[in-house]
Amino acid sequence: MDFQRIILIAGAAIISYLMVLQWNQDYGTQAEAPQQVTSVSAYDTEAVSTDFAVAAQPSNNTGVTVTQTENASAGLLIEVKTDTLQVVIDTQGGDIIQASLLDYLAEMDHSDVPFTLLEQNQQRTYVAQSGLVGINGTDLKSRPIFKAPQLAYELLDGQQDLEVVLSLTDESGAVINKIYTFTRGSHLINLTYAVDNRGSQPWSANLFGQIKRDRSGDPSASGGMGMSAYLGPAFSFPDDKYYRYDFDDMDDANLQRSAPGGWVGMLQHYFVSAWVPNPEQQHNYSTRVNKNTYIAGFVSPALELQVGQSGATSADFYAGPKIQADLEAISENLDLVVDYGWLWWVSQPLFYLLNTMFGFVGNWGVAILLVTLCVKAFFFYPSAISYRSMAKMRALAPEIAKLKEKFGDDRAKMSQGMMELYKREKANPLSGCFPIIIQMPVFIGLYWMLMETVELRHAPFFLWIQDLSVQDPYFVLPLLMGGTMFIQQMLNPTPPDPMQAKIMKMLPIVFTIFFLWFPAGLVLYWVCNNVLSIAQQYVITKRIEKAMAERKH
Repeated sequence: MDFQRIILIAGAAIISYLMVLQWNQDYGTQAEAPQQVTSVSAYDTEAVSTDFAVAAQPSNNTGVTVTQTENASAGLLIEVKTDTLQVVIDTQGGDIIQASLLDYLAEMDHSDVPFTLLEQNQQRTYVAQSGLVGINGTDLKSRPIFKAPQLAYELLDGQQDLEVVLSLTDESGAVINKIYTFTRGSHLINLTYAVDNRGSQPWSANLFGQIKRDRSGDPSASGGMGMSAYLGPAFSFPDDKYYRYDFDDMDDANLQRSAPGGWVGMLQHYFVSAWVPNPEQQHNYSTRVNKNTYIAGFVSPALELQVGQSGATSADFYAGPKIQADLEAISENLDLVVDYGWLWWVSQPLFYLLNTMFGFVGNWGVAILLVTLCVKAFFFYPSAISYRSMAKMRALAPEIAKLKEKFGDDRAKMSQGMMELYKREKANPLSGCFPIIIQMPVFIGLYWMLMETVELRHAPFFLWIQDLSVQDPYFVLPLLMGGTMFIQQMLNPTPPDPMQAKIMKMLPIVFTIFFLWFPAGLVLYWVCNNVLSIAQQYVITKRIEKAMAERKH
C-alpha cells in the first residue's frame, strides 16, 4: 500500500469519526436538564371521576369489585424528606403520589435534581395507592380526606425513624390512623392502619395496596441500542416466584389470584416499586385497566374488631433501586426483579464476582476488567484449543492455495485434497467452533448482568468515562473494540470462500457501528476480552507456525 493511499484512508477515517460525533450531538440522545415537575393531587378539581378500583376481600372471602364515585372535595399535599427519599402524600386517600430518590440523580450533570420514581403530573401517572375496603371500608364510595398535624416532615440528624400520621373518624365512629413510617438509610416505607373501634357495632375492613401507572416510557432507560429492560407489573406467588404480567397481558385479561405472602411490583430499568403485604396471610392479587392507566395490587384479609377493641393491619412499600441485597432482605424472591433472563444461572454468579471485585478495588470499571480476566482464565484451555485449530488452518493456507491452483473449479477433487491435507496434518476445521460455542452463554450472561446492574448507573471509570451505564461520549471504546476485532481477524485463517472472506472483513466495521451507542461498561468488557484473546491467540499462533516450519525443514 503506497503512502498516498494511507493518507487518504486515514483522512477518511478522521472525517467519518468527526461526522459521527456531530451526528450524535445533533440527533443522538441528549441529557437535557431534568425539570422538577410538581406532582398534583388526582382529586384537586370538583366532581372529578376517578379510575380507582380494587378487587376486595371481605370477611366472608367472596370477591367483589369496589369502584370510586365522584368526589368534590380536595386534599392537601404533605411533603416528607428523609436521607434517601423525598415523598409527597395526598391527604385525600393518603396515597403516595411522588417519590424521589435523593441518593440517585436524574442526570449526572445536574447534582441538584434527584431521580423521581413515582409522580403524578402531566408527564406521567405513577402512584402508590392504599386504603380500606370491605364492610366498613373508608374507600368504598369515595377517597377519604385525612387530617394531618403538619404538612411538612423531615428526618432530623440523629433520628432513626420518622412517622407521618394521618387520621379520621369514619361513619361508624371508629378512629382510624393511617401511619407511614420512614427509616434512615432505607427506601422501604411501612404502612399501618391502626383502628380503634369506638362505635356501637363490630367493625370490619380489608387493607388494599396497589400501584397505578400509565404506559409512558421508562425514564431510567439508558437509551442507545441493545436490549431494553422490562417495563411493567410483576408478582410473586408460591408456584411462580417471579411472574411478569405486562401491559399487553393486562389489556387482554385481568389477573385474579389468591396466594399466601408474595408481593406485587412495578418494574423499570434499574428501579422498582413494590407492595409487600403480611407474609403470614393469604392475599388476593389482581390487575385492571381503566382510562389508560394500569393497576396492579393486593387485598388482605379483613381486620375485624369488636366494640371497644383496637387493632392494626399493615404492609410495606418499597420505592428504590434494584439492589439485590436490600431486596432479598425485604421479601422472599423480591431480588428476582433484577431480571437476568433465562441465563440467570450464569449472570448471578458473575454479579457476585463483580460485586466482590468492586469491594477490593472500589471502581466498577476496574471490577469489570478483573471479571473479564477471571472469565478469560476460566476458559483459557477451551480457548487454547480453538486458537490452536485456527493457527493450524492459518499455517495450512498456502497448501490450500496450491490445491486451488491445482484442481481449479473441480470441487470434488478440491474437497478430497483438502480432506487428505487435514488428515495428514491432524487439523480439524470444526475443532475451533466448539470451544467458542460453550463460551457463548457466559458472554451473553455477562452482557445481561452488566445491563441490569444499577450499581453501574452514574459509576465513573476514569478520564472521560464518567458513567459506565451510558455510551462513550467520544466513541473511543467502540473504536478500540473495532480495532481489536480487526487485529483478531488478521490472526485468523482466511476463509476459502471469497464472499465469506469479504463478509468477515466487514464485521469489525459492522460491530463498531453497532456498539457506538452501547453502554460504556459493556464495550469496556468487549475491549478487554478482545485484548486478552489477541494476546493468547498471538502466542499460540506463533508457536504452531514455528513448530510446523521446523517440521518442514
